[in-house]
Amino acid sequence: MRLIKEMSQVKDRVKALLEKHPRLRDSDNKLIANIWNQDLLNHGYSKEWISANKFLALYATNKLSNAETIRRVRQKIQEENPDLRGTANEARQKEGEAVRKNI
Repeated sequence: MRLIKEMSQVKDRVKALLEKHPRLRDSDNKLIANIWNQDLLNHGYSKEWISANKFLALYATNKLSNAETIRRVRQKIQEENPDLRGTANEARQKEGEAVRKNI
C-alpha cells in the first residue's frame, strides 16, 4: 500500500520534470538526483550542503523518494506518453530490432 501511495505522489513530480527538462528523459540518475534535491529542499535542507550521513539517514527512514519508484514511474509515464521519451529510447529500439533479426 505504501508503494502505491508513494508512486502516486511521485508521478506528478516526475512528469513535470520530464516535460520541463528534456535532458532528464534519458538519465534515471539525473532524474532521481532532481527529485531528491526537491525532497531535501522540502525538508528544509540547503541544496548547497548536507552531510552524507544525514542524506543516508533521510533515505533510510523513507524521507526521500525511493529511487526504484522514481524509475518505475518514469518508465510508465514514457510508455504512456511517447513525446516524453528521450533520444536514447529510439536508439535502444533500433538496436533491439537488430538483435531480434540476428537471433
